[in-house]
Amino acid sequence: QVQLVESGGGLVHSGGSLRLSCVASGNTFSINAMGWYRQAPGKERELVATITSGGSTNYADSVKGRFTISRDVAKNAVYLLMSSLKPEDTAVYYCNAKTTELVPYYRRMDYWGKGTLVTVSS
Repeated sequence: QVQLVESGGGLVHSGGSLRLSCVASGNTFSINAMGWYRQAPGKERELVATITSGGSTNYADSVKGRFTISRDVAKNAVYLLMSSLKPEDTAVYYCNAKTTELVPYYRRMDYWGKGTLVTVSS
């Protein structure tokens, strides 16, 4: 099992910045990738950014050039630096971890944090 705890959400004005943090615990050796997803009211959860253990990153088009994801594998932590924030970025942001587990059998799993609210005022 993997547990994820997010922090860093809050209220900012448009154009401001925030840094989100997520720390994983439990069977962290099984984590292959971590990332951030977000869900705004009335909308589906969507990808924001992901990063693999090898450092490969993937960003949603809407945040490219504004958000930066990073990972500290040794600390089992992932970060999201958000700059030039827009009201459209307002959402609950969820930390995600993807794992490969061998007990009771080989399988890939997704784990989620409880989310942290980011509100960007206009």
